[in-house]
Amino acid sequence: MNSLELLSELTTAFGPSGFEDDVRELVKKNLNDICNFSFDKMGSVICNYKKVPKGKVPKVLLAGHMDEIGFLVQNITSDGFLKMQNLGGWWEHTLLAQKMIIRGKKGDVTGVIGAKPKHHLSETERNRVLPLKEIFIDIGAKNKKEVVELFGINLGDPIIPKTEFEQMKHKNLIMNKAFDDRVGVALMIETMKLLSKEKLGCELIGAGTVQEEVGIRGAETTARLVVPDIALILEGPPADDTPGFSKEDAQCAMGMGPQVRFYDPTAIMNKKLCDLVVDTAVKKKIQHQIAIRTSGGTDAKAIHLSKIGVPTIVFGVPVRYAHGHVGIIDMNDYQATLDLVRNLVRKLDQKTVANFTAY
Repeated sequence: MNSLELLSELTTAFGPSGFEDDVRELVKKNLNDICNFSFDKMGSVICNYKKVPKGKVPKVLLAGHMDEIGFLVQNITSDGFLKMQNLGGWWEHTLLAQKMIIRGKKGDVTGVIGAKPKHHLSETERNRVLPLKEIFIDIGAKNKKEVVELFGINLGDPIIPKTEFEQMKHKNLIMNKAFDDRVGVALMIETMKLLSKEKLGCELIGAGTVQEEVGIRGAETTARLVVPDIALILEGPPADDTPGFSKEDAQCAMGMGPQVRFYDPTAIMNKKLCDLVVDTAVKKKIQHQIAIRTSGGTDAKAIHLSKIGVPTIVFGVPVRYAHGHVGIIDMNDYQATLDLVRNLVRKLDQKTVANFTAY
């Protein structure tokens, strides 16, 4: 399976926060030949090589979160419409008139988020963003009883956008939902595969974490189980290179290589590790973007504070329109991120990792 096929499989999969089962099975399927699997009690999957290096070597954790933003059925109206509770951060402006998939006990059901025709809107209504409590999904049901009995949908059932994987006119650009963070899961899988036959100076451990979008939850339990010496977080951060952004301030432009995040409000990355990443990128001539972010956060928030602390850094493939129905990524950014992570891991032996925390 090549990178495009892997990303198609992962991004199309159903997996909002708390319902990552299908994605976890794909991780296991893709790494079954080279890894053994264990799990925290939240549902994160930890992937250990079947052949573990001998002697004292540092544990290097590669973590990408499996969950995507989505919704839960919060209520069912008497006339058969569904109300929603968000799982993760949505801007309501992006929701109206979009197709959605609801996974009920009788299978998946397609619906559409209702939007009044312009003809029926007052001027005030036209110029405001509807709050989530006023938004509903129409599945074509006649009443609440039909929703439950015929469609098999109940309160608490998960919901995701209905989209498809597509290559654009420039074939290196691809679009679909859930690049945040299936792109990170794909990077974890491919890195584990590519390095599986190499003699490393570390024990490389992959992880697909859960419930990142609702509070960095699976990363916390994963770190307690793995107890890593260093962590590399693999992400799909929002691009900032479209109209409305300042070109001078852009730190996550599509087509400019991986974002290497040194700071966000949830984590200050280990300085020596940052220096090694940049040195590796420069020596390997890998284009990259250093980021100091004023908002947002990743699994680094929980992992870098685990036990007595873990040197951590974040690598990101820029995603245009992240946290919406359809995002766009550049496969050149993906491959550059894969190259940078792989070359960094090769340098992470006992001496190098110990130096990160030699105070």
